[in-house]
Amino acid sequence: MGRRERKKAATRQALADAALRLFTERGFDRVGVREVAEAADVSLSTLFKHFPNKEALVFDEDQDVEDALVRAVRDRAPDQSALHALRDHLVRTRTGLRTDDPHYALVEATPELREYAQRMWLRHEHALAAVIAEETGRHSDDLAVTALARIALEAPHLVRASTDPAAAMRRLFELVEHGWGTEFPT
Repeated sequence: MGRRERKKAATRQALADAALRLFTERGFDRVGVREVAEAADVSLSTLFKHFPNKEALVFDEDQDVEDALVRAVRDRAPDQSALHALRDHLVRTRTGLRTDDPHYALVEATPELREYAQRMWLRHEHALAAVIAEETGRHSDDLAVTALARIALEAPHLVRASTDPAAAMRRLFELVEHGWGTEFPT
């Protein structure tokens, strides 16, 4: 990464850190974007070059998360299924998230942030479904493709409260792979 890219990344990180600190201390609704820019020692126009809106300040790793999901499917081992690649990626990256994390608490306590997070995940769902379709030779609106993308994105939320989120994630993907029929026989 060159000097210019490092400087941009540092500015972006300073903005995200300032926003999280201010939002956590005072509440999302009680902090304006101008205050965030001032706390990060940048202009308001610089803030908007990095973040399109106030909500995006809380989700500064949004694009990185989506890119990593896509890479997990696209760059998987030749003998690994898309399902297993997603499972392994999510166990590695999303099972360490804690419900007592200040970021999580902020999002859960703020309706605008919960709504933004839902829209963000929906966008990720489209990107994930597209790469699953591409890698499996299916159409992107195939029910199996969209269902796998949706379940993969909901999985971290479903297992978060578990005492062993990684084991719960593996169990959830086992249910996806083998079906619920064995869990709920007639």
